[in-house]
Amino acid sequence: MIPFHKTWPYDIVMGDVYVQSCPFCDQENVLLPLKPKELKLIHEGMKKLLVFPCCHSRITLVDCDNDYLLSDTTLRHH
Repeated sequence: MIPFHKTWPYDIVMGDVYVQSCPFCDQENVLLPLKPKELKLIHEGMKKLLVFPCCHSRITLVDCDNDYLLSDTTLRHH
C-alpha cells in the first residue's frame, strides 16, 4: 500500500515538471528542477533530492508514477 500522505501530484507541461502548489509554502504553479526523463529513473529505483525553488524545502523522491511523486517525507497533514 502506497502511503498517500507522502505523495504529491505533478504535471508535465511542454517538457517541464510542475506542481499545482508547493506542499510547504502553498506557492502556486511551481516549476520543479526536474526533467521528465529523470522521472523514469526515479520510478526504476533511483532516489532524487528535490529542492523546491519557491521556499528551498527539500524532500527525497523515492518513486513516482504518471500522476504522483512519492517522497520519504510527509507532505499531506490532513
